[in-house]
Formats: sequence, structure tokens, C-alpha cells
Amino acid sequence: MRYEQFAYIYDKLMEDMPYPQWLRFIRQCWDSYGKPQTVVDLGCGTGNLTIPLAQSGLRVFGIDLSDDMLAVAQEKTEQRHRTFPFASGGSVTWLQQDMTEWELTEPVDSVISCCDCINYLTEETDLAGTFRHTFAGLKEGGTFIFDVHTEHQLRSYAEMQPFLLNDDDVSYIWTSELDEERCEIEHDLAIFVRESEWLAADSQTKEPARDLKDTNGARYVRIDETHVQRAYPLERIESLLREAGFSRIHRFADFKLKPPVAETERAFFVCVKTSGE
Repeated sequence: MRYEQFAYIYDKLMEDMPYPQWLRFIRQCWDSYGKPQTVVDLGCGTGNLTIPLAQSGLRVFGIDLSDDMLAVAQEKTEQRHRTFPFASGGSVTWLQQDMTEWELTEPVDSVISCCDCINYLTEETDLAGTFRHTFAGLKEGGTFIFDVHTEHQLRSYAEMQPFLLNDDDVSYIWTSELDEERCEIEHDLAIFVRESEWLAADSQTKEPARDLKDTNGARYVRIDETHVQRAYPLERIESLLREAGFSRIHRFADFKLKPPVAETERAFFVCVKTSGE
């Protein structure tokens, strides 16, 4: 999917996401299954995990379908490199590719995909394609670490919606509708951004956004977004991983090295490409 206008306010809306927990969990997995030097971050967005990994001395490739997200990521990379130079060997390369058919010129030590990116693959053929290309893109002994929202979590979203945010600079109204049969959810967001927050990105948007004023005369830009995710049974995900070539597969739950249970909200898979596969 392409985020377009949403890319420029993504970090503002996502600032409370548990990025430190993702980094800690990934590093725990690497401690157990092998520390990498080269990493692919699939669905990297604006680089909130990609950049810290590169700063720590890893050679990282950030892959995303959205050129707008990658533009923001590139700008952040330049800003952070000036204030916090990368450790020796650290680098980041941004690539616009479809994760279902991504490829590099050489295999890497590890592939990660976080923040429920895999849930945006709403057809099994896309899920299978991503797994096949990831298996092909890993070195022997390489790891594939990713998370997904569970079926339980998508049903919880449908029960708990609507969601509201009412900050001075950015607000939204977020509603969700669940297709029970497919366990596929459609999120519709009406986002309102204070004009001062929007001006830096406004010239780069591909279509004009509507503007509004509050009672104090402050102007707001309205952005409408629709996001669709699908949750698959964890057993089906594992089956597709095995079909792609992985045989050493581990499941964990909610940032802990413990197996998923019925109430798990975010499941993690850690797959190792072992010799002889």
C-alpha cells in the first residue's frame, strides 16, 4: 500500500508505539539465534527501527513500497547522522520494492518485519510470495523475525472502535469494520493536522487536502486514510513458512520469549534458514 500524505505525519501519530520493545526483542532473538551484520527491514516505513539498527553498526536495507515513506526516512537519516554518527560499519540503504517480491544482489544475515506489516498482505498468495523471497534472500543460518496482529486483536479493534485522538496539533476519528469470515478489518481515519505542522510537507503532496478552522482561527488540514489488514491463523502462517522452505520456526507472544495463547495480541515468528533446507 502507499501512504502518500499520511507519510508526512506518520511519526507524529506513531510516537507512542513501543519501538524500544521491538528493538529489545529483536536483539534478544539475535542473541539466541545468531547476531547479524547485514539486515533487511521489510515494510520499514519512515525508518524508526531501521535507523537505530544502522546507528548500532549494522548494514541495513530498508525496503518499503511507499516512496513518500522512504523520502521521510532519508531525511531523518541525514538529520540523525549529523547528531549521532553511525557506529563503525553501520549504514542504511533505502529501496522502493514490493515486499512480496523483494530481492537484493546478495543474501543477508537477517530479515525483520515489524509493526504488523505482514497483516497488510490480505491474500495468501502475497503472504506466500513474501516468505519465498525472504527465504531466498537469507544466508544459511539467517533469521527471519516478524510480528502479526492475531485474530483476537483484530476482533478487539472491531469491538472497541471508534478511537479518538484530540491533540492540539493532530487529531483523528478512527472507525473499523471487520469481515468476520476473512478476519479482515478496514480502518477508516479522518485525520486533522494543524497547518503549521503541515506546511513543510504540503508542497510534496499529490493532491490538495481540505482545510478547516477551529474556534481560535487556527487552520487544519484534513486527510482521509483507509487501511486494510487481515489476520491469519498462526498455524496457517507456519504452514506457509514451511512451504517456503523454513523448517526451524518458533512462535512467541507480545514481546516475550513465551508461546502465544488465546489472548495474545501480537504474535512473533522467528524462523531460521538451517543448513540442508
